[in-house]
Amino acid sequence: MPAAPRRTRRRTHALLASAAGLATAAALTAALPADAHEAQHRPGRYQDVQLLSFNDLHGNLEPPSASSGRVTELQPDGTTKTIDAGGVEYLATHLRQARQGHRYSITAAGGDLVGASPLLSGLFHDEPTVEALNKLDLDVTSVGNHEFDEGAKELARLQNGGCHPKDGCYTDQEFEGADFPYLAANVLDDKTGKPILKPYWVWKKKDVKIGFIGVTLEGTPGIVSADGVKGLSFKDEAETINKYAKVLQRQGVQSIVALIHEGGYPASGSYNYDCDSPGAGSGISGPIVDIAKTVTPAVDALVTGHTHQAYVCTIPDPSGRPRMVTSASSFGRLYTDTTLTYDRRTGDIARTAVQSANHVVTRDVPKAPDMTDLISRWNTLAAPIGNRAIGYISADIGNTGTESPMGDLIADAQLAHGRELDPRTSLALMNPGGVRAGLTYAAKGAEGDGVVTYAEGFTVQPFANTVNLQDFTGAQLVQVLKEQVSGANAAAPKILQPSAGLTYTLDLTKSGADRVVTDSIRLNGAPIDPAATYRVATNSFLAGGGDGFPTLGQGTGDVVGADDLSALEKYLTANSSAASPIAPPKTDRITVVQ
Repeated sequence: MPAAPRRTRRRTHALLASAAGLATAAALTAALPADAHEAQHRPGRYQDVQLLSFNDLHGNLEPPSASSGRVTELQPDGTTKTIDAGGVEYLATHLRQARQGHRYSITAAGGDLVGASPLLSGLFHDEPTVEALNKLDLDVTSVGNHEFDEGAKELARLQNGGCHPKDGCYTDQEFEGADFPYLAANVLDDKTGKPILKPYWVWKKKDVKIGFIGVTLEGTPGIVSADGVKGLSFKDEAETINKYAKVLQRQGVQSIVALIHEGGYPASGSYNYDCDSPGAGSGISGPIVDIAKTVTPAVDALVTGHTHQAYVCTIPDPSGRPRMVTSASSFGRLYTDTTLTYDRRTGDIARTAVQSANHVVTRDVPKAPDMTDLISRWNTLAAPIGNRAIGYISADIGNTGTESPMGDLIADAQLAHGRELDPRTSLALMNPGGVRAGLTYAAKGAEGDGVVTYAEGFTVQPFANTVNLQDFTGAQLVQVLKEQVSGANAAAPKILQPSAGLTYTLDLTKSGADRVVTDSIRLNGAPIDPAATYRVATNSFLAGGGDGFPTLGQGTGDVVGADDLSALEKYLTANSSAASPIAPPKTDRITVVQ
């Protein structure tokens, strides 16, 4: 699959009134080289380059709702407050304001810009989001795992343009594709052994050159549909970056930034905590730490993503020098502003001069008119489908917590659908990562409070997985529950959301598989019989062993039902009305011991 040619830029920077931004700053502790301090006297040698970055937008063009549309800010007195954030109308304004006064400015992203998107984008195979990113003047991005939700051919279409092979063109103009390169250095075509898209890209302005290498997490095949990555191999992130860093250096490019769709877990949930301060409440853990410690010192900064966390940290490179590693949360709620000081004498970044800060995409700035127009145009096409009522709720149904009300509701819906397909269906299990949002009681439009629209349901479950039935022994079922906290999920547990009737204790004071207390597992009050057969409903992703549940890929007697959103819609319609709305599940199926 050839890489897309670089299109002529269509830059239209808006000149907007400056607004004060909320920010946190982090800088490498070492002092700027003496020569750099004298740059004002000899301005020819050093050039500050602005790097604006974000990640994990997931097609959230409109402001995300509830907790998905807020960030937590640490206050000077140690307390925290939440701030409404996100929405591409505001993101565009913030980025355009940030660029003012910066002659050397690059905008980059860390993957998952599309996929798992709300209806406004997902209904149109994310063409609206790519159009918005073009208007945002995005320069370059890495691919993420969700860029493979519809397969490599669809990713190539998003890059190169053209109408959808099944649904055709949505407007009277053919989809143009992205005018920025998607980088996929570690995603190889098994037939050719070469990257399916460009592995790197070089930004140039006058005599300043900065190279970008883009990779997604090596574990992508385990967290997307098998059909989406068929015929592809995903290689080690650090090894791939190191390989192409040498390629860039041989081409005379000494300043290098890695765009990595893999991330970490900060010690604080506040976007502006001091990651580099000593003591409790600082620091970062997770896969990005090992990657950062392995990536060659030739790389000057790491823009990361995937975990939807916010951090601006320094992690030592293999030579022991601190190096900036950033992530801007998700859904367009933050962007990162990093200053890279380019040394014309060496062609490299003066690493000790790197400064970075995460900024909130607040909603107190003017909306970007071109984004408002874009949203309006696509909403007009989506409205006949999206505005249809599919159910009624009595209160917010959230998607946070070890066991979430939304997760339980989806599991109950899949159990109900499973029993329509086969009355023997015993239970349902839902992967937490597939629950993309909760349901909000307050009306988003003219539908009225408590009304659930199809668009809101689509935002919750956008993947178009099917509901599948499989037979498992009781011993296998217990093993599935153990796999939530062991094997691939040992370090970062993935707690499946259970349907009503399945109960057990999760003891987090223990380690590994022992965290699921075997003797506590009950189905409708009865212990699990290891030799008995249980009919289990899951989505097709889990039924293929996805998310680190290999035992779920070993079921028998497969039956494929309707898509998961249809199952949720049917359940809500059957179990709620305007006069009798459905209440949030109590989330009392898993007893957590901490």
